[in-house]
Amino acid sequence: MAAVVLLAAAMSVSAVPAFNTGIKPPPTGGGSGQAEQQVGDLDSVGIDEHLDAQLPMDLMFRDEAGERVRFGDLFAGDKPVILTLGYYRCPMLCSLVLNGLADSLKELNLNPGEHFDMVTVSIDPGESHVLAAEKKESYLRYYDRAGAEKSWSFLTGDEGPIRELADAVGFRYEYLPDQDQYAHAAVVFVITPQGRVSRYLYGVQYEPTTVRLGLVEASEGKIGTITDRFLLFCYHYDAASGAYGPAAIKIMRLGGFVTLVALAFVVGFFWLRELRRKRTAVKEAAT
Repeated sequence: MAAVVLLAAAMSVSAVPAFNTGIKPPPTGGGSGQAEQQVGDLDSVGIDEHLDAQLPMDLMFRDEAGERVRFGDLFAGDKPVILTLGYYRCPMLCSLVLNGLADSLKELNLNPGEHFDMVTVSIDPGESHVLAAEKKESYLRYYDRAGAEKSWSFLTGDEGPIRELADAVGFRYEYLPDQDQYAHAAVVFVITPQGRVSRYLYGVQYEPTTVRLGLVEASEGKIGTITDRFLLFCYHYDAASGAYGPAAIKIMRLGGFVTLVALAFVVGFFWLRELRRKRTAVKEAAT
């Protein structure tokens, strides 16, 4: 009976549905690792995925207090970083991205400053730290989580550092002078503690489980629970669907391991029963 339970557990693992963000990434075009999100006829706007790319850590920006800050100094210890690019006077899309991110993080028991940090960088070199401070204050109220004040940085900077950072993550944007706005994609970047690009999350809503697993993956298992690590063993991120889907080979290996354990249990059960039967027979013969 125990063997049947174990085998059923193995089968149930392979039957678990993929964690879907509910948001499809921009349609792929122009080769592998490239996702396009065009605005009108602007072919220069979109995302080129640079997975595992090292970000330029020596770039200098200004934080919301107006202090010069080295980008790499915002990465501390073994915590991953959630990076967003946009601009603070954006009429809609940037707020939707940050709102969706904050809504997702509210659902997690991972805490900013303890399990991860956040960095938001303005792509508009004309914006000042005063505007960044106002934006930060509004999102600290919206997110309403202890630790966010010290671990969520809102940066401004010059054109050069902004472009270099955007190029490193493959964030292609365009200034529209006739509208005095920036055309850009809706995306969140999950960065490793060492400053390497780990994951792209597209859209303006982010499934909490996907965000959680993305953070656990970027931290190489240093945050999260044993269950999270088990799920990452069995699941991989599918950029085409924007979801963590089952990894067939890993599940087959896991199923094979569980099967071996089940068989060993069954064989051991019958062996012990036979051994007890023989011992009982010997005792009865002796009496």
